[in-house]
Amino acid sequence: MRRRALLTALPALASAQSADDDTVRAGRVLRWPRDHGAHPSARNEWWYATGWLGEEAAPIGFQVTFFRHRTGLADTLPGRFAPRQLLFAHAALSDIAAGTHRQAQRTQRWSGDEQAPDACALRADTDVRIGPWSLQREAGSGGDRYHARVGGADAPFALQLALHATQPLLLQGSDGFSRKGPSPQQASHYYSQPQLRVQALLERDGRRATLQGRAWLDHEWSDEYLPAEAVGWDWIGINLDDGGALMAFRLRRADGSALWAGGSQRGADGRVRTFEPGALRFTPQRWWTSAASQARYPVQWAIDMPTGRATVRALMDAQELDGRLSNGAIYWEGLSDLLDARGSRIGRGYLEMTGYAKRLAM
Repeated sequence: MRRRALLTALPALASAQSADDDTVRAGRVLRWPRDHGAHPSARNEWWYATGWLGEEAAPIGFQVTFFRHRTGLADTLPGRFAPRQLLFAHAALSDIAAGTHRQAQRTQRWSGDEQAPDACALRADTDVRIGPWSLQREAGSGGDRYHARVGGADAPFALQLALHATQPLLLQGSDGFSRKGPSPQQASHYYSQPQLRVQALLERDGRRATLQGRAWLDHEWSDEYLPAEAVGWDWIGINLDDGGALMAFRLRRADGSALWAGGSQRGADGRVRTFEPGALRFTPQRWWTSAASQARYPVQWAIDMPTGRATVRALMDAQELDGRLSNGAIYWEGLSDLLDARGSRIGRGYLEMTGYAKRLAM
């Protein structure tokens, strides 16, 4: 009888395991809302919101990122309170008119217990919390909505965001499987939510303001992101002015050459074109050196794509974030415009550059 009961239970057990499978692999079908949530068995994961608030001519850029990292200590440090996971969060504010860049960060060890009161990342849906900082997704008949809260008494600003989806999810790569190198295991599951409509409450310097804007959100998880030869990457996520969306990236060797590349462009008509590794070329056009880290960053790029050449130009040079108190990375993450061949703006979003201060360790 026990054997028969076990055999009867096996299909249901296999189904449950399949539905909660964190394995990064080609052909894996992303399922919702499960894959909006955390994937604790994967080594690295992040939820990444970038955008701008206020007037078009003098915007305030923002970055809100929650990271999860599996430590691999479960076997060596057994027990409920072992630090199986690390949770980090970064937030930054770029006031273009004032020329200021403010940043804040938090970090917390996490046992993996979803009931932990101080920090956790839920599996069922987007719900990441580190103390008073949080990012949560709310499904609704009018579209998904994300709620974020960062900063506060121990930070140079406080920001509350409501990010309203206006378009379907954009699955990157091949149905959400995004290659990051020549080996199949160098990959992530990756989707984007472009053209988010933003309502924000910003507090800084004793003043409070209600603002509106536009944003882009990425969710990505992986076991092996960087090939051994790669020191970092260059990435853009751009909300196009016509309602489309553009993402492009390249992984970079120490000599500046491209090791791998990829991306996609969704037109205003909803059609998606995926870019193969050899179809993209990033060419630096102007550099800026950080006084804090001495890292030298290209703050203007020409990017050649199958859809044509465009220029990415930072709206402010000094948008470096120092994350050494959390995940250890120093990187450049800043509000930028996308220009066509005539120099006219055709989009706005974020440019990210890692591995210029030192090789990025993941």
